[in-house]
Amino acid sequence: MTDSHNSGQHKDREAAAAEVRRMWQPTPSWTQPDPNDTEPAEEKDEQQPDALSQEFPGDSWSTPATDQPVDQPAPWTQPQATPPAPSWTQPVAESAAASWTQPEEFDEEPVVEPQAPDATEPTAESPEQTPAGPNSPVFGGSSFHGSGSGPEQSTPGQPQPGQAGQLGQPGQAGQPGQPGPQRGQGGQPLSPAAQHFFPQGIPGQQPPQPPQNLSFRTDDLIQALPLPREAPAERGVRSMLKLRPGSSERSERIARATAATAFRRPVTIVVANPKGGSGKTPTTLLLSGALGQARGGGVVAWDNNELRGNMHLRTHDTNSRSTVTDMLQAMPMLTQPDARLGDVAAYLRHQVSGQYDVLTSATTTYAQIEANDFDLIHRLLSRFYKVLVIDTGNNEGSSNWREAMKAADALVIPIKWKSLSCAAAVQMLEELDNQGPEAQRLIRRAVIAVSNGPGDVNKEVEKQLRPYFESRAAAVVDIPTDMHIAAEGPLDHSALQPATRRAALDLAARVSEQVTIALNAPR
Repeated sequence: MTDSHNSGQHKDREAAAAEVRRMWQPTPSWTQPDPNDTEPAEEKDEQQPDALSQEFPGDSWSTPATDQPVDQPAPWTQPQATPPAPSWTQPVAESAAASWTQPEEFDEEPVVEPQAPDATEPTAESPEQTPAGPNSPVFGGSSFHGSGSGPEQSTPGQPQPGQAGQLGQPGQAGQPGQPGPQRGQGGQPLSPAAQHFFPQGIPGQQPPQPPQNLSFRTDDLIQALPLPREAPAERGVRSMLKLRPGSSERSERIARATAATAFRRPVTIVVANPKGGSGKTPTTLLLSGALGQARGGGVVAWDNNELRGNMHLRTHDTNSRSTVTDMLQAMPMLTQPDARLGDVAAYLRHQVSGQYDVLTSATTTYAQIEANDFDLIHRLLSRFYKVLVIDTGNNEGSSNWREAMKAADALVIPIKWKSLSCAAAVQMLEELDNQGPEAQRLIRRAVIAVSNGPGDVNKEVEKQLRPYFESRAAAVVDIPTDMHIAAEGPLDHSALQPATRRAALDLAARVSEQVTIALNAPR
């Protein structure tokens, strides 16, 4: 059984040697003809016989290789008449080691195999040790090195064929650290027998693998992420069954997201109607509370009345009873570079339920707000707040009223379906229409807020004037009658009816849309 096993291994080695000779035949440096070649006899006699065919003929793998001494140089390392230079060799200096095609001497020490340390020469019982060893003259070994030079004497950066021919070192074949495909010359794959001797492929035959570009841009990675799933319903039976929200709840979510739009700079929203009792102050507080709840703060409501307004009566004095007059007196301190929001908040009223702050007007008549005062306060509040909602007085001719219109990014016109309230709003629109292109664009971005108290609705007035306001303004939002607002006390957003809070959110969304249009419109 041992002889048959050895015979099978000899046949595999014979087939591998024949295939290696076939693959290395086209190389310019191997000028010896293949024994299996079918060229005429005359041409074969002129050429030098193949070293592999001389040393290892077709049937020599099945017999013990005992005729060739171990310390004898390989036949193909003898000097040749005119050996052609290999195409892949690099020019070296005169002191460098000679090419692997020059004659060389084997080491005086006998070749020792790792599996059989006591075997110094091939025997009949182990004929495979000599050709399969790492220092064998057939595959690697000293026959591929220059004479008298080892790996430590090689020129840095110059490829050494001896290193590339060693087996079991994947980092030295082809590209360093990149094992190439197991293919021979011409892209032909190696047979299993040849792969046993060349597990990394023929040295120097692997094409360089281009590096793969695995870098991505941040936008590509973000777009590749899956979209977040819609949150389940929060109200009604759908919330208990963990279903998707209905159309009304989904529209409310859209309105809340629109009201929370992040503007690129502080914006100013002006609420104006020259007629007293038209609902300017309640509309200002409803809009401020809806924006504050949707945005999570950053909103201030300002009672810009030149003498005395009513906002201090419609809000909670939670932490301060200061007015705009007190703030003007502290303006030298508040305008310092190191002033903080807490310093300004000491003169404001914070409304907890609506998450917004309030700056009330003066409670006396001896200090009237002028245009310069408006500019100082507007600049200060714009430094610490993102959204300013300004409630105006009834005098269109006052300087602070006109300055507010100049600073407005959006206009809200509160009305009631009553003759006097609607007539004052129409007159204001006509007056603004004569102020130039900026005022005309402000009218086109205006939002009409209809807030009626008990018994305030006149059907005939609504029938005649609703089409007019819809054609002049961007939108008309109806706020239902709420007894909490009609009580004329401090307005608490948590005490409003759900329909009123929903209408206030729609108003905030509509106004935010117009502010976005104003910021994006070219000037």
